Amino acid sequence: MRSILRGLIGLVGVLGLLMALRIWMAPAAAAGKLGLVGQGPLGEATLRADVAGFFGVAGGLALYAAIRNRAGLLTAPLLLIAAALAGRIVTLAASGPGPDTLAPMLVEAVLVVILGAGRRLLPQA
Repeated sequence: MRSILRGLIGLVGVLGLLMALRIWMAPAAAAGKLGLVGQGPLGEATLRADVAGFFGVAGGLALYAAIRNRAGLLTAPLLLIAAALAGRIVTLAASGPGPDTLAPMLVEAVLVVILGAGRRLLPQA
């Protein structure tokens, strides 16, 4: 069970790092798929810094937690993803459902479950 969980956490990490890399390499293209627009150098820098930074930190720590088998390393990615999900819930309450709102929420909810299980079940030290 723990081996499967570590594998899932590692997969979460790799996907987060790949997303960060994708944004760093082609911020405008990646942003468009996320419903964002990076206008000019400032917009591209913001996408690379803020959005890719989010995915890079969450992915990097999740992957490192899976490799090192350490639950404590999952606290930050768990909080990041949970905060993102909370933001989507606020948007859903404020604006109502849209055609593209549920899929990212489902992905984030699954990630919260995986990272939360890892935080609870992997060794603490």
